[in-house]
Amino acid sequence: MNSGDTERAIQCAAEAFEVWKETTAKERSNILRRWVDLCNENKEDLAKILTLEMGKPLQESIGELNYGIGFLEWFAEEARRVYGDIIPSPAKSKKMFVLKQPIGVTGMITPWNFPHAMITRKAGPAIAAGCTVVLKPAEDTPYSALALCELAEKAGLPPGVLNVITCSRDNSAEVGKTLCKSPTIKQISFTGSTPVGKILLEQSASTVKKVSLENGGNAPFIVFETADIDKAVTGVMGSKFRNTGQACICANRIMVQDSIYETFLDALAKRMKQELHIGDGFNPKSTQGPLINARAVEKIDHLVQDAKSNGAVILLGGQRKEGNFYEPTLIRDVTTDMRCYNEEQFGPLAAVIRFKTEEEAIYLANNTSSGLAGYVFTENISQMWRIAEKLEFGIVGVNEGLPAMPEAIFGGWKESGLGREGGKYGLEDYLEIKYVCMGGLE
Repeated sequence: MNSGDTERAIQCAAEAFEVWKETTAKERSNILRRWVDLCNENKEDLAKILTLEMGKPLQESIGELNYGIGFLEWFAEEARRVYGDIIPSPAKSKKMFVLKQPIGVTGMITPWNFPHAMITRKAGPAIAAGCTVVLKPAEDTPYSALALCELAEKAGLPPGVLNVITCSRDNSAEVGKTLCKSPTIKQISFTGSTPVGKILLEQSASTVKKVSLENGGNAPFIVFETADIDKAVTGVMGSKFRNTGQACICANRIMVQDSIYETFLDALAKRMKQELHIGDGFNPKSTQGPLINARAVEKIDHLVQDAKSNGAVILLGGQRKEGNFYEPTLIRDVTTDMRCYNEEQFGPLAAVIRFKTEEEAIYLANNTSSGLAGYVFTENISQMWRIAEKLEFGIVGVNEGLPAMPEAIFGGWKESGLGREGGKYGLEDYLEIKYVCMGGLE
């Protein structure tokens, strides 16, 4: 589709909003609950679609569906908990109220790495709040979006409330610009790279619309000498190699204290050899699927070769395989001037950096323009609190490599984004707040 199709979808959503905003929270909640039930009933098919178009192992696809359906379930409940306020008035003749109302037509641009969950995490709260949606899924993964739309229709979601714009890579920029520039669209929600997020923010400024951004990350994963090494290695395995490393909160810079550096590397290498197996997502033995496309393979290989040429040592992997597969790779002696340290990797690359002191670890962790997620592993309770407070990231995992849940908030500091998704705050970006003053009441 193109910009003309996008304009028609926006008009459709605008017309539907005039009706949808008048529905009660309970009515919206009931439809979302039916959507949850249909997603669960069709989970096996949805997982197959996801694995076929994106490549992740089938069990990971099922895991994503459980996560994504959880957002629909959560916001079906939260739809009925949008509360306003009564403000004590300084004047007897006046009553003061605060109301929350749906913001209007929303535009959404979602990524390919979690093509189900990133839609439900955005569309779920928007629909629950009484908004309508124009959604552009990633050009690499349109089918999960269309399947969700099909089930939403069967759940009773009225026509025009959820509209999907599929497009090629060539049309992607013009579709995104149309959404951002449209005066009818009142809110933009985007998950993707930081450079693209900045472009969308600039384009949205022309109509001063609300913008929610979940941009890229450069997550530090700090392992102190006070850590349980087995627990820390388990954390790395989950954080780094989930979805073949293609997640914005993946451990990007694995920082290990000098005194346990060699021990940690040995333990991580052993676990990688035992647990990571590349292959077809429908093979039950596969734990690492392909990267999303040839460009992704090129990027990760360039990062590996850059590190190697600048003195890093490849302990495991470091080779392309047939198709879009890349070997899970472990690199030691990484330094701060290497590309893999400074860029979001988005691939199966574990780059391990050495540090000496707590102060150095905090400085290295925070010395980035990104601020999405950070991790710290230590058994020292005082150190847990100290580091968690000092890390300049929107999400901090303490002795935990997989912190994301529908009940929790998700979002970053600094250039990693604006706003929050999930949890009790996830509805806020789709609501306008209104002050009402009633006078003449004496």
